[in-house]
Amino acid sequence: MQTNPVVDAMLSHRSVRKYTDEMPPDDTIETVVRAGQQAPFAAQLGSVLLQRGGKGIPFGAPLLFTILVDVHRLELVMARRGWTMKMNDLSLLVFGIQDACYMAENMVVAGRSLGLGSCFIGGAPYRAQAIAKKYGLPERVFPLVQLTMGHPDEDVPPRPRYPLPFAFYADRYPEFTDDEITEAMAVMDEGYLAQDYYRTGNYMIDLEGGREETYTFDTYSWTEHMGRKWGQWFPSPEKLLEEFEKRGFRLTGGGGD
Repeated sequence: MQTNPVVDAMLSHRSVRKYTDEMPPDDTIETVVRAGQQAPFAAQLGSVLLQRGGKGIPFGAPLLFTILVDVHRLELVMARRGWTMKMNDLSLLVFGIQDACYMAENMVVAGRSLGLGSCFIGGAPYRAQAIAKKYGLPERVFPLVQLTMGHPDEDVPPRPRYPLPFAFYADRYPEFTDDEITEAMAVMDEGYLAQDYYRTGNYMIDLEGGREETYTFDTYSWTEHMGRKWGQWFPSPEKLLEEFEKRGFRLTGGGGD
């Protein structure tokens, strides 16, 4: 594999959950956001709101970015040209999520290259209206993800990833053999167990539905954690649809404004 400083910053990524009290200077923050802004886009549907310090920032981080799907701003620009939005809201959100995600990841890489650590807070969409009220977001602006950032106060190793053949395919999607699935699961589970990740963070998810607990922190690892998360949580989309509706996005029968 080839390497350079940019690739090194990407491959050494790890989520940081402990930060020093040092506040990054304004020019560092501006650099991070400008790097995010320069990401590819469909219609510049991503924007960023920053909270510096104060209560409610996870992990006591000095910075909390909220990355937004910002249709409101596009509609203001369109109105200057005499256009109103006709594209349906589901399509708008698909493109907006793409734009915001590209922006967010550029910010992580830029921050890493400047000596900062970060951690995504992925539950923001389920608290969208509360976040909107806190920061005064207008309608048609949706908080997609939040991002803590600051100087790391821990030195954790990069977390494991699937083996490359389990994630990168040539020409067509493969039919995985039992051995390939077992190998990929082992890479993830053994890697996390070696770092004692779930025991250290006390991250074991409780079982629902009367299932008997058979794991301890000696055996509980990534694949079981993923099974419990995606196999138990949010079986209905109603809560998320409600949050989109409150933010002015109608996904259950209406189009754009």
